Amino acid sequence: MGNACVDTTFRLSRFPAVGETLNATAYADGLGGKGANQAVAAARTGAAVTLWTALGKDPAGAWIRSRLDMELSDVQVSVFDLPSDRSTIVIDAGGENFIVSGVACSQAFDPIVQTALARRITSGDILVCQGNLRGSATNACLRAARESGTRTILNASPIDQAGLADFRLADLLVVNQSEAKALTGRSDMAAAAGALAAKGVGTVVITLGAEGCLVLGPDQTRTLPLPAPHVEALDTSGAGDVFCGCLAGGLARDMPVISALKFALTAAAIAVTRPGTLLSCPSASEMAALVDQTEFS
Repeated sequence: MGNACVDTTFRLSRFPAVGETLNATAYADGLGGKGANQAVAAARTGAAVTLWTALGKDPAGAWIRSRLDMELSDVQVSVFDLPSDRSTIVIDAGGENFIVSGVACSQAFDPIVQTALARRITSGDILVCQGNLRGSATNACLRAARESGTRTILNASPIDQAGLADFRLADLLVVNQSEAKALTGRSDMAAAAGALAAKGVGTVVITLGAEGCLVLGPDQTRTLPLPAPHVEALDTSGAGDVFCGCLAGGLARDMPVISALKFALTAAAIAVTRPGTLLSCPSASEMAALVDQTEFS
């Protein structure tokens, strides 16, 4: 459950200084949005996926829907008389990025009130949410999932400090280093994981870029570091979404949490070697090979 948008990506030799204008070395439009990216990644793992999203009554919305239908067999769209969501992604020569998003449709989206989500989810499902919707709407979805016995994954990104989701409703929380620091004020990621767990999260996962991730399980006895495969990064945009989507897909395929995390790290490592956000996501055939290589232990 989350946003779908048009991603416009600009590639630069370096990020501009404040007030500076630079010409891009390349630029392109593509399908994006954290909800769409994660849904497609999960679907490519072989999991059965439904995406619940919101689009505008504009050409961009029709374009986004056509791309979603190429990737997903079940797309539930709420349509608003608003501009469809958009993101601008700026990538430097080292593959690092920053992203600015317009999320009018996501902010108007209330899946529990406006869709059949609450009636569709069951105890055998996994509900995946991100931070683009209003916190109250996300909480309503997570709460409905809890009432149905549905497993919940919250990728708390982007962070809206004024409207945070209730972490107690998340069986598994995924954040990156900067988000973990912003949420806890801790620079040490093991300490940050402990602080997040203290908020009532079942399992905390902090992604560490090229270093892999840290996981702190419900027993909260110790953080476990999981390394990522060593690769030469070209473009890190979208890697976090590949990670989250593959984590959900792995869990849907009955992988234990640690196995699903290792699978997700490997898929994300492939993604950063390629340009683009969704374009960088491993294909269904590549995912099948990764699943075969993953130890279910």
